[in-house]
Amino acid sequence: MLGLGRVGHWMFDLIAISTIIAGVKKNTGYGFHLGLIQDTALRSFLDSYFQVGETVFGIISGYVVNSRYFKRQME
Repeated sequence: MLGLGRVGHWMFDLIAISTIIAGVKKNTGYGFHLGLIQDTALRSFLDSYFQVGETVFGIISGYVVNSRYFKRQME
């Protein structure tokens, strides 16, 4: 049986992966082509999963933009 800590760790990891994918999509424009998935339940689940990542990415981006601890660096 999985402990609550282990489940929490897996949840954190899955959200982190989804957030990284959202960052890639935001910066490159490339995302998963969910239209290729024929199973509607799986496609709906993955759409929701990636939406969580986009929401978390938006929250983190908003914090960074409004924080005095981060500074925009132009190269």
